[in-house]
Amino acid sequence: MLRIHFSAGDLERTQVAERVDPLWEMVFSRLRLTEGNSGLLLQPWLRDVRRNGDRQVIRSGVRLLAVLSPLGPYFPDFLTPPEGADGLTAALDAIRATPRARLRTEFRMLADVSPTPGWTRPLAEGCDGALTELTDALARYHAAVIEPYSAVIDEAIETDRLHRSGAAGSVEGLLHGMWPLMNWRPPVLEVQYACDRDLHLNGRGLRLVPSYFCRRTPVAFADPGLPPTLVYPVHHDWTWQRQLTSGRRQEGSLAALLGTTRSAVLAAVGAGATTTELAQRLGASPSAVSRHTAVLREAGLLTTEREGMSVLHQRTLLGSALLGSN
Repeated sequence: MLRIHFSAGDLERTQVAERVDPLWEMVFSRLRLTEGNSGLLLQPWLRDVRRNGDRQVIRSGVRLLAVLSPLGPYFPDFLTPPEGADGLTAALDAIRATPRARLRTEFRMLADVSPTPGWTRPLAEGCDGALTELTDALARYHAAVIEPYSAVIDEAIETDRLHRSGAAGSVEGLLHGMWPLMNWRPPVLEVQYACDRDLHLNGRGLRLVPSYFCRRTPVAFADPGLPPTLVYPVHHDWTWQRQLTSGRRQEGSLAALLGTTRSAVLAAVGAGATTTELAQRLGASPSAVSRHTAVLREAGLLTTEREGMSVLHQRTLLGSALLGSN
């Protein structure tokens, strides 16, 4: 659990960033590219990257980020500098300007939790050439994986901001509205976290940064001395609702967005169906149906409730709207 402690003046200094941070997006996108299930809502991006992206650049960037930002309790803060709030150029400049003492410290901490290959040694020593090679590689990865999709990402961020700020009316309302990502219990904001820690704002306020590629759990800097920042996943359902209202969808048809089988599962649910009933309607195995309903449920298109020995699947309002718009 991460407990963020607010004191006098912190609420007034708390704000939501107006755009994503390019370095955080690169870190999270690498995870989405390498995990087994990147989530239904990211499938159009994932298919397009794999189909049209520069494979050599992407493979190189993924390998680099896998070493420097492993999935686990820690990765170096220098890789996601606060200057990312001012855009990619400012962030890469900040990485190249990282003090050597800080690099040595953070790489020692990284080595304690994850293997660090020999090629990281010049980075840990702050060699100018190594830092330049790193930032050049990050810039190429960003151009291949993030930049081509900036319009979709910006729309998701804008929609998330509009919903959260419009429903809040105040900073406390905003924090309350972050449930279930986090739990506001004044004066402490509680966040489910990989490790148990406390962060005291001490009048600095908190910067909330929306992320398109972050999933499930918000993330903060490891160093409490850095500007207090919490990166959180946007609510993708709101983007879908906005597209449905305006008559637009991320791809040309429901089958293209969900895949033929999942769109068939969504349609076959009808007014409600158990896993066995869906399997019979679709001529599929119950285990295959369960995998698809799990993905649809995570995307907010289905709900599942247990009834005795069976589970009943029903479409949500969003699932019905998406199906009807097709």
